[in-house]
Amino acid sequence: MSTVAPDRTEAAGGPPAQARERGAEPATRPPVSRGAFVRRHWRPVLLAAVVLGWLVLWGLFRGTQTLELGGADKTDVHLWLNGLRDSFDTAPSQSPFFTSVVQPVTDGLNGAVAFLQHLLSQPSALRPVPEVGWLGVLALLAWLAFVLAGVRSMILVAACVLLFGFFGYWQQSIDTLIVTFVAVGLCALTGPPLGIWMARSRRVSAVLSPLLDLAQTLPSFAYLAPLALVFGIGPASAIVTTIIYSLPPLVRITEHGIRNVSPTTLEAVTSMGGTAWQTLTKVQLPMARRTIVVGINQCTMAALSMATIAALINGPGLGQPVLQSLQSLDVGSAFVSGLAIVLMAIMLDRTTTAASERSGIEARVQRGSRSGGLRGPKGRRAVAIASAALVAVAIWLSHNYLALAKFPSSPDLGGPLAQAVSAATDWTVHTFSGFTEWLKEAVTALLVNPLESLLAQSPWWAMALVLLGIAFALGGRRACAATLVCEAVILGTGLWNESMKTLATTLVATFLVVIAAVIVGVLMGRSKLVDSIVRPVLDAFQTIPSFVYLVPALALFGPTRFTAIVAAVAYGVPIATKLVADGIRGVSPVTVEASESMGTTPWQMVTKVQLPMSRAAVILAANQGLLYVLSMVVVGGLVGGGGLGYLVVSGFSQSQLFGKGLAAGIAITALGVMLDRITQHAAARLGNA
Repeated sequence: MSTVAPDRTEAAGGPPAQARERGAEPATRPPVSRGAFVRRHWRPVLLAAVVLGWLVLWGLFRGTQTLELGGADKTDVHLWLNGLRDSFDTAPSQSPFFTSVVQPVTDGLNGAVAFLQHLLSQPSALRPVPEVGWLGVLALLAWLAFVLAGVRSMILVAACVLLFGFFGYWQQSIDTLIVTFVAVGLCALTGPPLGIWMARSRRVSAVLSPLLDLAQTLPSFAYLAPLALVFGIGPASAIVTTIIYSLPPLVRITEHGIRNVSPTTLEAVTSMGGTAWQTLTKVQLPMARRTIVVGINQCTMAALSMATIAALINGPGLGQPVLQSLQSLDVGSAFVSGLAIVLMAIMLDRTTTAASERSGIEARVQRGSRSGGLRGPKGRRAVAIASAALVAVAIWLSHNYLALAKFPSSPDLGGPLAQAVSAATDWTVHTFSGFTEWLKEAVTALLVNPLESLLAQSPWWAMALVLLGIAFALGGRRACAATLVCEAVILGTGLWNESMKTLATTLVATFLVVIAAVIVGVLMGRSKLVDSIVRPVLDAFQTIPSFVYLVPALALFGPTRFTAIVAAVAYGVPIATKLVADGIRGVSPVTVEASESMGTTPWQMVTKVQLPMSRAAVILAANQGLLYVLSMVVVGGLVGGGGLGYLVVSGFSQSQLFGKGLAAGIAITALGVMLDRITQHAAARLGNA
């Protein structure tokens, strides 16, 4: 039950509101008692006490009981996980569940991917080239873009697909599309029904929402080892991993679209005797169609991002050359393959976005009087059917003629571009080495090293108490309880020290993200011109899969912890900045006008009015930025980021460290959930304040 808070002046002992309205305000007010001050400001006081106690304990016990573990050392838990892997290797022949459920799913997914690869991208057993050559694939993809999104998307798709081949990554690009489309297709079969079910049942929503929250909270690295353990190394694990990562946005957005259909419209349909099925199929789904297509867009972008990272578990596609280039520090090749991923992301994003806009236009046209001509639905349908015949001819030609089946070796754009990028990188590093080294050393010495020393060199029990105190001060009892559970999980993995190192890197990157987001977000929120210029750039950055951010960071700073921080900042800034901008813009115009009428300066307006009134949005931006940063910091283990990410990568590459890598994935999960719960509860508390 919500209650109206008493007036602050009354609570402090001032006159009642009626007396103030009659002009009976006394000349002086009694001082606020110390107890009232503490009750009102106990959270900052507790937070300051926790930090002070932390510094004292760190000074007294620094470097003791840190639970640091050597690189090759393993705990009993790690050995048990290695044994669990061995038992999983023999489980398919002994367990009825594996033989009747897991193995058929694995074989089905692997078989589907192999079939599509032999059909579109790789030679089959009977042919030296795929069944459908490059010309047929190009025509088919361009036709699908035309049918779903229009002529502009068709041209964009055709240009991008040709560039995949000219860059020298035709097979890998089509393999990435195969994994992405299979995962998105399975998500499209399950996501909308789940979203509809959640929208029509509060109880189902209450049950599924925590699971979706968990799936969205976990860093992508945390999925890889457990699923590889169950489904084996290869396409099946890559697809299941991609589904888990990309399904929640589709379910969430579908639920939102169905639930936000006008209640007046639903009441009118019900009053006319419409059944629940008729209401769903004739009203809710048509009116939420555009929203659901937006969900498909978000699902597709998440699937592409995860499909590239799945190269770590031998997932086919463009992630393989990116991973190989990063491991060999070949910046030129990494740039070209990363550019192919970016082009694919832009292609899929623009096509699915145009499809969502087109679905809304078609719905309006169907309700209007004009539906004829080539621009109407019937005209476009006729053009699509006629052009399908041309696609069929292209497929037949590519099946029968080698020149149209195997992508031509010229023009070769990838080789010269890789050489040019490598040369430009060498020149940039040589020219600006002084600045990059200074920046890397400054951030490392002033932020990373001190915070890592505080977190990783404090006794584990002291650090655990500090985290509990911070969680309670910021988020309350629920955040404290979640932190306690997550701490127990991290301790159980035997990787407390590495977790604290990862936490230090994450907090430094998040701090930089919040600083950048607040500066740019305030400018965007206060100026429509700045917003119109910056927002498209942020949208473009959000379409780039996380893997790609490592390439320029590696080129500039080499394989270090700072490289992971730079990539994490670039990955987290777009979403955090847009949330801050929306929060600043959401401040009441009446409040802004009243402040301006009192002669408030722009600086005072930002610091005294807009930022304090949008603090919940800033905390939410910190939450989202933190989760993005954590996922990227962990991926940074590929480029010298160290911490838990390095252990995960080591677990994939060294069999004896598999258990340790799996434990690192579990610790990453616990760390992500802990940070998410603290910031979420803090944002909710500030939003209700």
